[in-house]
Amino acid sequence: MRQRPIATPASKPNLPRHVRLHHDSVRDRWVALAPERVVELDERSLAVLRLCDGSRTIQALASELAKAYDAPEEVIAEDVLAFVQEWSDKMLVRL
Repeated sequence: MRQRPIATPASKPNLPRHVRLHHDSVRDRWVALAPERVVELDERSLAVLRLCDGSRTIQALASELAKAYDAPEEVIAEDVLAFVQEWSDKMLVRL
């Protein structure tokens, strides 16, 4: 049985090899492609996933996004942590 990894502010998320970001030029939308799955991405999801390269912590991602969106870092940090945990649970992000 697979144990559920828990995302923490110190986790360094990345996309597994089977997941890639793709721009659908016909529909002018970004999607995440995985085996037998296509997940449409909104602007915020795409911004988070583009930063998930395994070199930055979730806290660092939140800091960058807070600056980019001129938003409170503590609010962004909670949202990023929840997003990464959800995507990890779906095996679309690795911690």
